[in-house]
Amino acid sequence: MKPTTSWGGVADWYDDLLSNDANSFQKNVLMPNLIRIVDPKKGMTILDLACGQGYFSRAFHQNGATVIGYDISKELITLALEQEKKRPAGEPKIQFHATPADSLPFMQNNSVDVVTIILALQNIENIHGVFAECARVLKPGGRVVMVINHPAFRIPQRSDWGWTASPKAAQSKGNEEVMYRRLDAYMSDDKIEIDMTPGEKDVTKKKFTVSFHRPLQSYFKVLSKSGLAVTRLEEWISHKKSQPGPRATEEDRMRKEIPLFLCLEARKS
Repeated sequence: MKPTTSWGGVADWYDDLLSNDANSFQKNVLMPNLIRIVDPKKGMTILDLACGQGYFSRAFHQNGATVIGYDISKELITLALEQEKKRPAGEPKIQFHATPADSLPFMQNNSVDVVTIILALQNIENIHGVFAECARVLKPGGRVVMVINHPAFRIPQRSDWGWTASPKAAQSKGNEEVMYRRLDAYMSDDKIEIDMTPGEKDVTKKKFTVSFHRPLQSYFKVLSKSGLAVTRLEEWISHKKSQPGPRATEEDRMRKEIPLFLCLEARKS
């Protein structure tokens, strides 16, 4: 099957993951940090770009903000709209539209306080168009808050974990090991095909997506060209813990040393 940047082909699986996994990164790492940074509240208009089935959109709405969600996947937007139908009559609803993130035909100039783009930019090819649209629809002083897989440490098919004997173990002839993150590329932009159904043996049922790796400077350059100045950079680590075992302590240490996610905030002048 030809790879696509849309997650529509696995919409039901992705919806189930976010809805039912109590230990997900989205719930335990991204959500509390995004609520802190975005600070959604009454009187604020938030555009949730590449919103998927509306997981974060609904959280922003629950905190009082007016929320609009866009995603290229019609399947995910359908799931988001089904959730909106469950709201009581008369309660404000989230507007959801199926459209690419680099084309926002329903949005007026200078109409949005905050644009969020959460774990989506690595699946979007035309980020120049995305940030140009963000700059167009944001009010003066408005912000873009984006989260991506950390581009310095999580490079699809070019990074991995490894183990080696520690210097201390070598001196004492012991068995102590240290964990490390291996990288064999970083500066080159790359387009990588990702198997979204790795356990599926029937090739006719395989589904693929495309991931785009970019070094950090690429994001800063595009933001700057779009008239957006970076005002915040945060690196977020995993909340998970290893099961008891001989490597558990070292694995937990490295989770705190190597961040999973990068959050950038950029402001329109």
